[in-house]
Amino acid sequence: MSSLANPGAVNDLLMHFLREHHLPDEYRQLAAAYWLPLSNRLAAKFDDHTLVVGINGAQGSGKSTMAAALSMLLGELHGLKTVVLSIDDLYLTRAERSEVAHALHPMFQTRGVPGTHDVRLGMALISALKAAGGQSDIAIPRFDKAADDRMPEAGWPHHLGAVDIILFEGWCVGTTAEPAAQLEQPVNALEAGEDDLGIWRRHVNACLGGGYQELNAMIDLLLLLRAPDFATVYAWRGLQEDKLRAAMPAGTQLMDERALSRFIQHYERLTRHNLATLPELADVVFNLDERHCINGVTYRQGAL
Repeated sequence: MSSLANPGAVNDLLMHFLREHHLPDEYRQLAAAYWLPLSNRLAAKFDDHTLVVGINGAQGSGKSTMAAALSMLLGELHGLKTVVLSIDDLYLTRAERSEVAHALHPMFQTRGVPGTHDVRLGMALISALKAAGGQSDIAIPRFDKAADDRMPEAGWPHHLGAVDIILFEGWCVGTTAEPAAQLEQPVNALEAGEDDLGIWRRHVNACLGGGYQELNAMIDLLLLLRAPDFATVYAWRGLQEDKLRAAMPAGTQLMDERALSRFIQHYERLTRHNLATLPELADVVFNLDERHCINGVTYRQGAL
């Protein structure tokens, strides 16, 4: 279907998407202005070889919703088969993180930073999806954030058949290692109080320069949702927790404000690093304001 020839059909698709994801009408306007032309460019870029599209954005920036919208548009308007993969679903199990925390540093018990993902699982999954054919049946890992553990394999969704485009989203997708000199000083109270020797942050950085670099090398195009600053990211993450709390059954144990503050500090160093470095590395940059509105977009020449 041609998106340009069927504006009414496109609008109907977007309205259905809004209802399905409980989004305000403003998101329809954003999707029509930005995700629709992006989906058209991605479809034009596809050349019968599976395209791996990385989506980076800080916590609460809207990566998951963007990926879902692109998947819908690519499928409905262009007939392309997509898989959405979140780096969150590649977290090590709670028991595995406990082992890493015991062997290296207690802060690795908290999920999020490089060193708490199963990079080999991610690389094997992307390789399998790229090689998938018409009869393929591939299980996609899922992580339960409320339980803070990977879901049992029996509960993983399956993708059947070939894959045209993989949408790989995550807050550290495409992130580069920091220069060693930047690791000398802590960036917040958590690092100063619990990583005073720098063991945790140096191992995180070593992971970025090792296995995560191999994982990132599998990405063909990198999209960036650029937050205004870390203070805004902090506020967005609080909104995420509120939404998660509202969706969970009564009595579910989630983070209170103090626990959330400590949790987010694990992400601060690399979030600031991403904001400083990824705009020059990404193929497409969407500049967000505090209300998640896009106030500018930059396409790298020749990328799309």
